[in-house]
Amino acid sequence: MKSKIHIWIYILVIQFISTNGLAQNPLNETLRLDEYLAFVKKYHPVVKQANLIINESEAQLLNARGGFDPKIEVDYDRKKFKNTEYFDKLNATFKIPTWYGIEFKANFEDNQGDFLNPESNLPNDGLYSAGISFSLAQGLLMNKRMADIKQAKLFIKQAQADRDIEVNTIIYKASLAYFNWLQAYNEMLVFQDFLKNAQIRFEGVKQNVSLGETAAIDSVEARITVYDRSLNLEKAKVRLMKTRLELSNYLWLNDVPLELQESVTPDMNTESIIDQTLSVSDFNISSFNVELHPKLQSLNFKYESLNVERRLKSTMLLPKIDLQYNFLSETPEVVNSFSTAAYKSGVNMSFPLFLRKERGQLNLTKLKMQDTSLEIQSTKLNVENKIKALQNELESFKIQNDITYKMVLDYENLVQAEERKFDIGESSLFLVNSRESKLIDAKLKAIDLQNKFFSTKALLFNNLAVNPTL
Repeated sequence: MKSKIHIWIYILVIQFISTNGLAQNPLNETLRLDEYLAFVKKYHPVVKQANLIINESEAQLLNARGGFDPKIEVDYDRKKFKNTEYFDKLNATFKIPTWYGIEFKANFEDNQGDFLNPESNLPNDGLYSAGISFSLAQGLLMNKRMADIKQAKLFIKQAQADRDIEVNTIIYKASLAYFNWLQAYNEMLVFQDFLKNAQIRFEGVKQNVSLGETAAIDSVEARITVYDRSLNLEKAKVRLMKTRLELSNYLWLNDVPLELQESVTPDMNTESIIDQTLSVSDFNISSFNVELHPKLQSLNFKYESLNVERRLKSTMLLPKIDLQYNFLSETPEVVNSFSTAAYKSGVNMSFPLFLRKERGQLNLTKLKMQDTSLEIQSTKLNVENKIKALQNELESFKIQNDITYKMVLDYENLVQAEERKFDIGESSLFLVNSRESKLIDAKLKAIDLQNKFFSTKALLFNNLAVNPTL
């Protein structure tokens, strides 16, 4: 059954983060962006799942290296019928594979019986042999074991790049959830503040109506404004609740999902730490090397792996020629007993006449390489263009934020002036509410623009595929 833990004692969570070097102030109920993302990177299941890619690649490398493990082979065959020993044959072999398709071998044979094949007749104490087997043409400079090792090593490097991309993506999505939470919280604060203003103004109007200084209809207008602001505040609270739950999707602790308490608030000074947290503060488009991008690195490792496969498939076009040569001796403890006068050798050769299977496999590999090469070119161009566009967009957002900030200040001045005029009886409640509505809209636009600005920074972080140290 899925369990959830409400962080009703948020201090405990913050203290836990602090013990892991992730927080500075364990008594603060403000969840900072860097603390939050550090929690995500350390405990989120998708991040742990991404790390399994590395484990899988290391297991594949171990499997490939198994092709060069020494082997012991024992073949024992015996037949006895009606008190007659037809044959009793033992063949024990120790093999050591090496890199270039060369295999060293030591062997012991002992055959006995009344119905042995003449070629199986051996000395009474058995026969020892030591020799070598290797391939000419096909399998000499490149074989399956060599290709498996090289591809496994490349797969580890590719897996590391893919892991960085996966971790970057989950941090990017978690960042967007935090920014949406921050936006909803700021919007709620706006509606809270202006609801208080409307309530204070409503009480003042009611008092003036009771004193006969103001028409009764003004209290109706003031009450409508209170209702309208209350309705907007409730809507803002619902949005805040939704964004808080979305944020909780990224909070885990020891495989247990967490849910934030309502008293936990986002950091209002996120803008001052966002660049450092997302590792984009030192980014410079002029010094950006797209070749170091994890996506390009992954594709390049994939291309190199396909090139290893192409070399292996190319060797399949050559004839298969396997040679072996073994020195024979009855007394292996005497080194001089092994000589060229007693030996066992053999040649095995095969070659398909049309090579249709081999040529087809080689062509398929070349097509895969061509497809990967085109993908590399396309990805490189897309990454460069997206980053340039995001840089220009961020510069535009800085200008828009500055304009919006000045516009909010001007609206605040207009509201204050209209309130002073209203207090001395030179303005109406309608004009004051109208001015405030414009100020509310301006503040909401500023909050929305800030969210877009933060989201664009996160998108830059995502396109750079940075893996920050949190």
